[in-house]
Amino acid sequence: MLKRVFGSSLGKKYVMAITGLVLLGFVIMHMIGNLQLFLGREALNRYAAFLQSLGELLWVARIGLLASVGLHIWAAVTLTLSNRAAKPVRYAVANPNASSYASRTMIYSGLIVLAFIVFHLAHFTLGLTHPEQYALIDEQSRHDVFGMVVSGFQSPWVSGFYILAMGLLFAHLSHGISAFCQSLGLRNAANHSLIDRAARVISASLFVGNSLMPLAVLLGYGKDLVR
Repeated sequence: MLKRVFGSSLGKKYVMAITGLVLLGFVIMHMIGNLQLFLGREALNRYAAFLQSLGELLWVARIGLLASVGLHIWAAVTLTLSNRAAKPVRYAVANPNASSYASRTMIYSGLIVLAFIVFHLAHFTLGLTHPEQYALIDEQSRHDVFGMVVSGFQSPWVSGFYILAMGLLFAHLSHGISAFCQSLGLRNAANHSLIDRAARVISASLFVGNSLMPLAVLLGYGKDLVR
């Protein structure tokens, strides 16, 4: 069973589709939680403390997400290599209209987003890049996530990289959502236009929602609240 799933192109497409759906759900929930930045220090720190209180359940979720990321990348890379091997001779005249720019650059946007995820985890989750920000404590002796995020986004380089990654995530998802709907048999001739529009709306909403945070901090939000 596992050999049929992981050894065939169709099985790999299912793996990529299901893991993509899991990761999309996480990105949406992660954005909703992080937007509590605009509710102030108490709201965001309380939310972060609640997540930490989940203990082992939080680590189960993290391991599941990491496994999904690993499987998603594996399926994407192996499918890309298989497709290239099946077409060793390039066409004399390329036809860029046959596919969207987002679909042609899926593997590259995905790898850059992966690099961002590694940096994001090192910065905000593990405190490896800016330990002085990660060590901030609020008045209730909780991890001061609000102060850490505001301090981190005050760097134009950090905010710029974050917004760039969100732009690439938009490009990745604008095609990826339609692709995994097709792989799961949800996209057909009758609804493909609706699904494609929905994919663009969801992707744009994630780009705007996630970009609002670094942009707001760069424009001065929260600066007077960080000690």
